[in-house]
Amino acid sequence: MTKGKREGQDVPPRRRGQGELEAQVLAALRQSQGARTAGWVQEHLGGELAYTTVITILTRLHAKGAVSRERSGRSFEWTAVADEAGLAAFRMRKVLDAEADREAVLASFVTGLSPDDERLLRDLLAQERAEGEG
Repeated sequence: MTKGKREGQDVPPRRRGQGELEAQVLAALRQSQGARTAGWVQEHLGGELAYTTVITILTRLHAKGAVSRERSGRSFEWTAVADEAGLAAFRMRKVLDAEADREAVLASFVTGLSPDDERLLRDLLAQERAEGEG
């Protein structure tokens, strides 16, 4: 583990959050042409992450439907099937699903939106309704 120096003291490197790592792994896969191994992902991200960490992140992304995998020998090759917006939407649904009072959570969310975001949400809902009818 590489440590920085601050006023003569060893400072551990900044820890990235799980969501940040997932976004980085997903972005690496989306930039690639075709399926990639966990080793490729590890190298593409600079080799700082442990191989087991990359596998854990890929497995979580697979469980969320953000990546697909195909058996390749004793390992897997991974392909992105969602983007960061899809991953963020999954997280939002997961938070909503964990709450007992969905209506209260959604009401609180909507009342906290900026006027521009509220207008965008209304437009998206209207578009979804129109597409459902057609």
